[in-house]
Amino acid sequence: MEPTLFAVLAVVSIAVVAAFSERLKLAAPLSLVVVGIGASFLPGVPHPAIAPELILAGVLPPLLYSAAVNMPVVDFRRNIRPIGGLAVLLVVMSTLGAGWLFHWLIPGIGWPAAFALGAVISPTDAVAASSVGRRLGLPPRLLTVLEGEGLVNDASALVLLRSAVAAVAGSVSVWGIVGEFGYAVVLAVGIGLAVGVVNVRVRALLNNDVLNTAISFVVPFVAFLPAEELNASGVLAVVVAGLVTGHLGPRHVRATDRIAEATNWRTVAFLLESGMFLLMGLSVQTLLDEVHDDGTGVARALLIGLAASAVVILIRVVFVAPLIAGLHREQRKAARLKPRVETAQAALQGDEPDSGVGARLRRLSPRRLRRFRERLDRMAADIEFRLTETLGWRGGVVLGWAGMRGAITLAAAQTLPAATPGRAQLVLIAYVVAITTLLAQGLTLPAVIRAARVPREDPWRLRTEYVRLMGTLAGVAESILDDPELEDADGTPFAGRVLDQVRSDTRLPAEATTGPPSQEQIEIAHQYLRLRLRVLAEQAERLQQARASGEYSSAALSRAQTALDVETARFEQLGQAERG
Repeated sequence: MEPTLFAVLAVVSIAVVAAFSERLKLAAPLSLVVVGIGASFLPGVPHPAIAPELILAGVLPPLLYSAAVNMPVVDFRRNIRPIGGLAVLLVVMSTLGAGWLFHWLIPGIGWPAAFALGAVISPTDAVAASSVGRRLGLPPRLLTVLEGEGLVNDASALVLLRSAVAAVAGSVSVWGIVGEFGYAVVLAVGIGLAVGVVNVRVRALLNNDVLNTAISFVVPFVAFLPAEELNASGVLAVVVAGLVTGHLGPRHVRATDRIAEATNWRTVAFLLESGMFLLMGLSVQTLLDEVHDDGTGVARALLIGLAASAVVILIRVVFVAPLIAGLHREQRKAARLKPRVETAQAALQGDEPDSGVGARLRRLSPRRLRRFRERLDRMAADIEFRLTETLGWRGGVVLGWAGMRGAITLAAAQTLPAATPGRAQLVLIAYVVAITTLLAQGLTLPAVIRAARVPREDPWRLRTEYVRLMGTLAGVAESILDDPELEDADGTPFAGRVLDQVRSDTRLPAEATTGPPSQEQIEIAHQYLRLRLRVLAEQAERLQQARASGEYSSAALSRAQTALDVETARFEQLGQAERG
């Protein structure tokens, strides 16, 4: 089959399977794997052989970058302990445990090759877990931990795999592995920081959303390639670059450029993720044939793969228990620290001028006092987060079961040296682990979430917090508009009608802050949304008529279409939130 025709059919298949998965309330990655496995046994269906380097260096960087850009740095920082534990310590434990199992079950494999295969199956793929979790309304902190783990654990596993492969060819000490790991992490973080900052600064100079998006497409590789060339973790460099870009982007990059970039990146990430899972299924028949021709035994490889799946699942469940206990201790510590922080904040506001804290604060310079206030406010927010956004044992159950492996495991398995004894069997074992955990855990994860009764996100709390934030922003607008010295860029005062219109657009409705809405207010809000969407639909129809008549220029039509699209999308999202 022609490559172009295969690519077209693959994209169409991905879209169709994803659409049916949404109707069936299944995660698309799971459906794509099942469809790919079934198609691999059909006559005439091609079994594409894609070099693993293409996946690790061509597909993985943009996928991780697109996820990291959307990960709030504050959330990542607040959850660095569970993310680090799952992405580093758990990967090491899984590598050691699975390596011991492989050395016991596979004669003559040797410890280095056993640990290499253990590193291959150690990283989880959080795509399916996060997609199921979002659909079922998991708490934001649990989703953040799952997604953060998926961002970082690939780097840990690939560094361990590199060390194990090097040990196959020679001798590598434990301290050598630790030193290589530290070097890879430190250098990768530095490269990622530099690339992220330069990326945002350069794109801030451009006034074109197409050019901005085009540059964003190469940023993952700009971070990945030099890090890999210097024997650092290219994957981690990409993640750091994405986090920095997502954090600094709203301050420097235009909103129009970010909207266009987000839409394009969602499409790219969807196709890359879906393509990897479809390829994962299509490769099964070819791999079975290779193991059969090798004579190492398909049945034995399947049994070892199932045993390894059980081992990595068990290790994760055992690891999560003390992790949740540690988060509970962290919560108790935050509760003890909260009164002290509140006392310091009261002293800063002058409510307790005679306290010892207030006396010490008065001795600080204005600059140090401002920095202290910023750190104190950040500490208070972190404490409130730890007290309200808790995981508990219910979240721990879901976290322990959401350990599905994915396409990265398959790509990493293909990088095992060709001279490795029984290589085809080892690759098949990795496939069995990936597919078993993906399907067995992925398909049962919704039932586990329901059985654990994980509390869903409180929509009223989220709405209240949103209203409070909008009230703060409305206050900023009022302070600007009430400034008697407010002038235009040319020094002339603004017209009164202009000030009134801007004040009306930015004022927060009075009833928005008065507790839970009544049934009448809810119905009025629904009517407003329906009427606003109807008006926008009529405006869009009139715009199409104007386009057909040719009475307006293309530039005017394009600008009007963009404004209508943004407004319609905003109100459609509000309507979905109200219905949800």
